Amino acid sequence: MAQHVREIKGHIGNIEDIAQITRAMNAIAMTKVARMKRKLELARPYMDELRSFIAEAVGRLPGEAEPVELLAGNQSADVGIFVLNSDRGLCGRYKGDLNRRADELLVEAGGTGKLFAGGDKARLYFERRDVEPVRSYSRLYDTPAYDAAVQMTDDALDLYMAGGVGRVDLVYMHFISDLRQTLVVEPFLPVSIEPKVNDALSEPDVRDVVASALPTFLRGKMYLAILETKASEDAIRRQAMKNATDNAEDLLKTLTLSYNKARQQSITREIADIIGGAEALRDA
Repeated sequence: MAQHVREIKGHIGNIEDIAQITRAMNAIAMTKVARMKRKLELARPYMDELRSFIAEAVGRLPGEAEPVELLAGNQSADVGIFVLNSDRGLCGRYKGDLNRRADELLVEAGGTGKLFAGGDKARLYFERRDVEPVRSYSRLYDTPAYDAAVQMTDDALDLYMAGGVGRVDLVYMHFISDLRQTLVVEPFLPVSIEPKVNDALSEPDVRDVVASALPTFLRGKMYLAILETKASEDAIRRQAMKNATDNAEDLLKTLTLSYNKARQQSITREIADIIGGAEALRDA
């Protein structure tokens, strides 16, 4: 019985240690979510304005103008799949959902699919499936920075402009709220943008304006996608750590009851042994 009591006490200590860790990780993730939300509040309106500007510029393109390659596309049949995943675990369904969706898109593309693996969890997942990414990005955007978005965008642009792919799709998690995130597959290249028709004349040449603005637009779009997916990751991790803490506390209550019951039984048995021994001495 004493051994059983010690085992329960050991389990209680282990669970308390785990609950302390998950509680701290929950607090860290909550802080990160708040930080990402502030960045999203700035980035989303900027991208809306930039998209509107380019839509107006595209609407001014004369019909006889030479096509802008980033709008018109190329002749390649290959498809680029750019998945933005995590470098770390303990984020519930997040990494699995993103990897599975990217995997499905590669299967749909047949032999024409080319993978850009964002995050260590994407790289490791596809390595186990013998899929070699054309580019992988481990620990590059765990702390989101615009420079990372520039590098990733320019890699995709280089492959696209060289005719290595005719289309690139982004796979990431869109942040809606702390409790709601949705997986998104979004066209990245060629640029898909609805023109705003405007007959006003523009100087300098409007085609040059569009051609020079599109790479900036794509880098901003990549940066926004990184912010969205990181905010979602931290929100899902926060919820996962909260659930783990709640489960640990529930288990602690159950173990504490079991410990108290086992300890009471042990004490009762010891008292019974003492009384029995006293009775035996009295009878002797």
